[in-house]
Amino acid sequence: MRQDEYENGARFEVDLRGGEAESSGIAIQGGVVQSSRIQEGLPYPLGANWDGLGVNFALFSAHATRVELCLFDERGEHEVERISLPEYTDEVWHGYLPDARPGQLYGYRVHGPYDPQAGHRFNPNKLLIDPYAKQLVGELVWDDALYGYTIGHEEGDLSFDERDSAPFMPRCRVIDPAFTWGRSTEILVPWSDTLIYETHVRGYTMRHPAVPEELRGTFSGLAVPEVIDYLKSLGISSLELMPIHAFADDRHLQENGLHNYWGYNSLAFFVPHPRYMATHRISEFKQMVARYHAADIEVLLDVVYNHTAEGNEMGPTLSLRGIDNASYYRLMPDELRHYINDTGTGNTLNLSHPRVLQLVTDSLRYWAQEMRVDGFRFDLATILGRETHGFDEGGGFLDACRQDPVLSQCKLIAEPWDCGPGGYQVGKFPPGWAEWNDRFRDDMRAFWRGDEGRLAAFANRLTASADLFDHRGRKAFSSINFITAHDGFTLRDLVSYNDKHNEANGEENRDGHDDNVSWNHGVEGETDDPEIRALRMRQMRNLLATLILSQGTPMLLAGDEFARTQGGNNNAYCQDSEIGWVDWNLSDEGRELLDFTRQLIRLRRQYPILQRGRFMNGKRNESLDIKDVTWLTPAAEEMTVDNWHDADAKAIGVILNGHAQPTGICRLGNDITVLLALNAGDEDCDFVLPAVPGGSAWVRRIDTFDPAAADVRCDVGSEYRVATRSLSLFELQESDDAAT
Repeated sequence: MRQDEYENGARFEVDLRGGEAESSGIAIQGGVVQSSRIQEGLPYPLGANWDGLGVNFALFSAHATRVELCLFDERGEHEVERISLPEYTDEVWHGYLPDARPGQLYGYRVHGPYDPQAGHRFNPNKLLIDPYAKQLVGELVWDDALYGYTIGHEEGDLSFDERDSAPFMPRCRVIDPAFTWGRSTEILVPWSDTLIYETHVRGYTMRHPAVPEELRGTFSGLAVPEVIDYLKSLGISSLELMPIHAFADDRHLQENGLHNYWGYNSLAFFVPHPRYMATHRISEFKQMVARYHAADIEVLLDVVYNHTAEGNEMGPTLSLRGIDNASYYRLMPDELRHYINDTGTGNTLNLSHPRVLQLVTDSLRYWAQEMRVDGFRFDLATILGRETHGFDEGGGFLDACRQDPVLSQCKLIAEPWDCGPGGYQVGKFPPGWAEWNDRFRDDMRAFWRGDEGRLAAFANRLTASADLFDHRGRKAFSSINFITAHDGFTLRDLVSYNDKHNEANGEENRDGHDDNVSWNHGVEGETDDPEIRALRMRQMRNLLATLILSQGTPMLLAGDEFARTQGGNNNAYCQDSEIGWVDWNLSDEGRELLDFTRQLIRLRRQYPILQRGRFMNGKRNESLDIKDVTWLTPAAEEMTVDNWHDADAKAIGVILNGHAQPTGICRLGNDITVLLALNAGDEDCDFVLPAVPGGSAWVRRIDTFDPAAADVRCDVGSEYRVATRSLSLFELQESDDAAT
């Protein structure tokens, strides 16, 4: 029979079949099933690891006094057994269960002092997620019992709550990691060939007509052949997925009928988000990766190791807070009750602690080795380089990645800012890292909006921002160039709205960025005016061309290639709805823009000069008497200091010479020389097509004013009219003598 029992005010379901319990070595103590079959086990590896015979459990906690392993029935409804881990080695609690198997559901209860003012928040009434769990079963259900303190108590978080949180917590599951990768092989896309496509697992597939309804929003949906074929036809090399680690919905969002759609609210660093699995098997993610690798497309993960879903001192106790709060989080030195909040989310993970650093690097290696992902984009990466004295490019985490034989071979991409002191660190990450370049985003937007005095900034960004990245042997591809990303306007909204329109988020339009460097071109939002629509389309082509044809690594936001809109919402973090989902019902304009984007990407692949690793500095190659990059006025004269400082100048030309590489550098394919002529002004501008040694003529490949126009041959010295707010790309046609 079964009976409810209570310990410290918490309710448990226990088996009181005394004869069976005694014969199996189980005793009843205080209403909880206790096991005597537990063995010593090992302190490494951390987590719950199946070795083919049994499961070893190991949990780090430097300040706990006891750790209880809680086992649940196969449906996760009842806590059927509670076992004290018998050994404590090097601050790791561990034990081995010889009869445990994959599929076993479990969690932890950790004993120790509840003394928030000393930084300790232990509460064994709270079921805790194993930081090394590989799978979670069940949903987090918001209830006051999740909090370590009694909500509404006059002492706030200094009070102690005795309610059991287990009914409202997901369960950890022991997994069998076995997977047959078959003929799937790891791929290595060179940085010079990399074109990143940022998307969302759920939002990308929820409205896709080729994805079966039961697979929409899942890894299986993302692996449907039609989805992969589309990305392959587009020409992208690397699929970057917004957070797929298990994350929590914020309580206030759920109460308002919304969700944490983006997923920047980590709950478990080794766990694929349960809602993204159609099969509820870990192998589903591996199968997706294998299919993308078979198509020669990398998979990159956007990862959040700077904070967790537990929030500040008033947040819930879900995992790290109850395991060892003082070790896992950065606390205010003079007030340990409070958290350092350099993330803006309530807490900051303490990567200065060796065990926390181990947790993060173990997680990264797990995804790189076991799940075979190819790289990572780190949310608020400045946090990861913070030590007690501030950001340090020689900090523990950054040094660990640099020397690690696995991680150092992955693509490592930093979002190089946070909201803490000195948090903006663009260009200051160490060798081996690439960085999101928000200066590219803002300067290119401002140039095409027609802002005054933007030529010098535009030139820097077009040539991979050497002013920021050209040091310590870093390469041009260190700059991750983007015009739009998940955070902010889509490309279509960028040219359609002056102001954000986030009313659907329920925050009275207070959330999201106010300074978007956007322009609605005369009407706020959608319009039927044909002139405005044509200008907006041209501006989208200008921005896409600038992105794809610039030096550095381009990153394209999913849907921008066919003018996706979010209705002016520039902060769709809570919009698990048609606002946040990609609409695959393309308009004629969308299809035309898609064709143009494909053409741009093909040209980038075709011209090695656009994919150089070395920075272009304008120095003359004396042996050939040419420069790698030459900046020109519309009259085909080299830019002077006065030209650069002319605030009214909005037209510029640039020659990228394919023959100007230093002697001894291996050339990839044909060394084609190209000319870009750009006009961000309000009037048409006549450009003189310059003479280049060895060249006989220029062939126009792209004109954003008339994207459907055929290639046109133009004589050297002739004039070419670049229409208002447009750009043209020319390829140099070499003379027979030069070709020889």
